[in-house]
Amino acid sequence: MGPAHLRRVHGLPDGRVRAVGEGPRGRTTAAARRAGGARIHRHVAGRVARAHGDARALSTDRAGFLWDPRLASHVYRADHPLKPRRLIGVHDTLEKLGAFGRPNAVVLAPRDATITEIERIHSPAYVHGVQEASADPDRDSSRWGLSAHGDTPPFAGMHEASLLTTGGTLRGMEEVLAGRLRVAFNGAGGLHHAMRDRASGFCIYNDPAIVCGLIADRGLKVAYVDIDAHHGDGVQAAFYDTDQVLTISLHETGRTLFPGTGFAQERGTGKGAGYSINVALPAYTDDRAYTNAFDAVVPPLVSRFGPDVLVTQQGIDSHFTDPLTHLQVSTRAREHVVRAFRGFGLPWVAMGGGGYDLDAVARGWSIDYLVMLDAPIPDELHDADPPAWTGDERDAIDVATDVAVRDALAAAFT
Repeated sequence: MGPAHLRRVHGLPDGRVRAVGEGPRGRTTAAARRAGGARIHRHVAGRVARAHGDARALSTDRAGFLWDPRLASHVYRADHPLKPRRLIGVHDTLEKLGAFGRPNAVVLAPRDATITEIERIHSPAYVHGVQEASADPDRDSSRWGLSAHGDTPPFAGMHEASLLTTGGTLRGMEEVLAGRLRVAFNGAGGLHHAMRDRASGFCIYNDPAIVCGLIADRGLKVAYVDIDAHHGDGVQAAFYDTDQVLTISLHETGRTLFPGTGFAQERGTGKGAGYSINVALPAYTDDRAYTNAFDAVVPPLVSRFGPDVLVTQQGIDSHFTDPLTHLQVSTRAREHVVRAFRGFGLPWVAMGGGGYDLDAVARGWSIDYLVMLDAPIPDELHDADPPAWTGDERDAIDVATDVAVRDALAAAFT
């Protein structure tokens, strides 16, 4: 997620964008990925059950979908690219497909997060500042990263809207940890840029970080994987010095996109050294390069880490039609990645994130939830003719992506 500055593009001959050609080349087979997922932390269910006092962890295949029309009702600013109403398209698409009528589908209502929960990550002074800006958007709240003409403008009711968004993710977390759901998806969440005392990149309260922190407080190890086109800087910052939460972010390089961070050398400090993993992908990365990078980094590191819980931020602004980013990823690569998440066999808390082409959001997040349900994916949800590089452009993208993978793995814990 985030605004569209830092958009200088480089790394391809002649700056060309369009090409067609080859399909993905896999570095790991589907069978190997399934086998790896089955091996990941064999005692996850018992650990989660003991930590949460419930013996049913991972005994269900039910998938939760957080929904309340209020999640889609607030407006940042009339011309703002983040439009919460995009969630209506996701809900309506799934409803038309009959997804919510499947026996393992569960529609969950969000709750409001408490101030104590918000302050797991954010400072009391910042929370108070957001409350004041929410009550009076015209006051000067720039010290908190809130500015009328900035990327995160104050608006009436912003505190209350943010409590509901965060509470949706927390409700999903509770259901997953209690063993009542295998996975819960909150498309309104994934606001990964907010810092301890500053709003940033359209994000007010950092629900991914709050959830990861609250799970870690129970003595559980968390693998957080962020596939938004923008680096998940706020989540990385929250856990930069701990080995309790592994953060992996696959994103467009900060050389061409906000927030300008997320390079491989940002690997954590102290006990956290090697537990902040960044795969900084070149602009115009397509399906083949993207899935190769994901397969080379995420499954092996998640397996090595041995987490108890998987938390994912599933922004869809990596899609090739997104107006704010430069990646060239299609719904096919996205399905590949989300199936890998499911294949890990872990209790799973999932969120949305960036996504500014409303059609891509509706189709992409519908695919995500159908994968969570283990339901068929209708062809009409997929892109008909996704971009794919050939020739010199193919070589340039593959070389740049291989370097990003090499650097990320070299920085990882051992």
